[in-house]
Amino acid sequence: MPNEQLHITIIQPDIVWEDKTANLQQYEKMLAGITGPKRVVALPEMFSTGFSMAPERLAEPMDGTSVKWMADMAVRHRCILTGSLIIEEEGKYFNRMLWVQPDGHIGFYDKRHLFAYADEEKHYTRGEKRLIVSVNGWRINLLVCYDLRFPVWARSQGDEYDVLLYVANWPEPRSLAWKTLLQARAIENQCYVVGVNRVGTDGKGFNYVGESSVFGPLGETIWQQAVTVACHTITLDKEHLRKTRTKLPFLNDADKFLLL
Repeated sequence: MPNEQLHITIIQPDIVWEDKTANLQQYEKMLAGITGPKRVVALPEMFSTGFSMAPERLAEPMDGTSVKWMADMAVRHRCILTGSLIIEEEGKYFNRMLWVQPDGHIGFYDKRHLFAYADEEKHYTRGEKRLIVSVNGWRINLLVCYDLRFPVWARSQGDEYDVLLYVANWPEPRSLAWKTLLQARAIENQCYVVGVNRVGTDGKGFNYVGESSVFGPLGETIWQQAVTVACHTITLDKEHLRKTRTKLPFLNDADKFLLL
């Protein structure tokens, strides 16, 4: 039966550079400290390592330690856990966003738009397919960081999803773009948009101020947190989404196109 509310917990960490053990321990403590309902728990991009261009050293297979940890945490906390990891498969490396359910099912989305400014395309293979997951009647489109700059990839063709969920390592110098584009994606698709970022300084000296955000289907700010580590649960309301799309049926007038 569809649920009119969806609880999403956003974890905004200070990622320890390329230290999987320290990061997983950090998240384990944060997960244990969550009170109240939690249905989906979202971690940022490359949450176990930081945004590293060293997949040869850091990549794991799909049965590796970090994926197993996600599966264990999903069962222990009876929640869906999502976030991206460096994954190796058939000799290729992927910036892969995983969707790990407590029933053991694992879905994944490989980042489509690789960040050439940081040479990401020289180390990783881009994804070819979108992934829209379903939880309690809510449809969530999973996306990673730089995907945010490409609206066609996220564009709704009607009402095929209710939430855009972006996980990222988005640095401070471009924080205005982060907030503006998240809000724009919410307005143009008349959906909720959730952006999950990190704080702190990475091993290459880039600074992050978080600003993990949640915007509503009218572009209204529901929640935003800058600078500090955060673990916050927000509740999305399906009736608000439904009323917005009914009163303002702008999606009916959108251009039709095919994503290849």
